[in-house]
Amino acid sequence: MSVKSVSIRIEEEMLRKLSYVADYEGRSVNSQVLVLIRQHIRDFEEANGAIDGDITPVANVKPARK
Repeated sequence: MSVKSVSIRIEEEMLRKLSYVADYEGRSVNSQVLVLIRQHIRDFEEANGAIDGDITPVANVKPARK
């Protein structure tokens, strides 16, 4: 599986709040964003049908350690 990077522009207060939630959940900000993305895809597919692709929203998208 290929892993890609993206950068986003985010307001400082929103990033601070996201960091707080991530820390509360025991995750990094990056991992928290991935959780939110997977949840959104899962909700979308439940409402609209599956999106073509091999990876499901429940798949672990974190690259394996070498």
